[in-house]
Amino acid sequence: MKTKDLTRVALFAALMAICSWISIPSSVPFTLQTLGVFMSVGLLGKKRGTLAVIVFLLLGLFGLPVFSGFKGGVGVLLGPTGGYLIGFIGTAYLMASILERYGRSAVSMLLAMAIGLIVCYAFGTAWFMIVYNKAQGTITLFTTLSMCVFPFIIPDILKIIVSYLLIKKLYPILSRQS
Repeated sequence: MKTKDLTRVALFAALMAICSWISIPSSVPFTLQTLGVFMSVGLLGKKRGTLAVIVFLLLGLFGLPVFSGFKGGVGVLLGPTGGYLIGFIGTAYLMASILERYGRSAVSMLLAMAIGLIVCYAFGTAWFMIVYNKAQGTITLFTTLSMCVFPFIIPDILKIIVSYLLIKKLYPILSRQS
């Protein structure tokens, strides 16, 4: 990789950290982490975008406070919501694969983000249920979805729209500089 590529990967890993620290208050507070993931992939592509997500997760794994609530460490990734964070890798790779295959039209971009998010939801929900069942006892799929997915659908749709608009504006600029 060129120095420019490594710098962009590092900057987008930092962007994801900043996005994770921004908490929007609502009935269930949410962060902008997924917006950071979408932006990384949409602007950097498959290899560099997925690498930025992995770097972000490794920074958190090694204890840097890059996750929501200024948290970091193995405990966060192995905890009940760690699956959603690890699911970002699948989100990034799948989103980028869809964009590579179907192009960067509005429809393919929005669908790629939505499908990537569904993968993140699926992985994170399964992880949550496994960890919760071991620690607390049985929890149903509907209860898990009610706690971990349903409250975030509207905010995540908004993040997809904002990400698309930002990517549409910034991609031509970054492409010229490559």
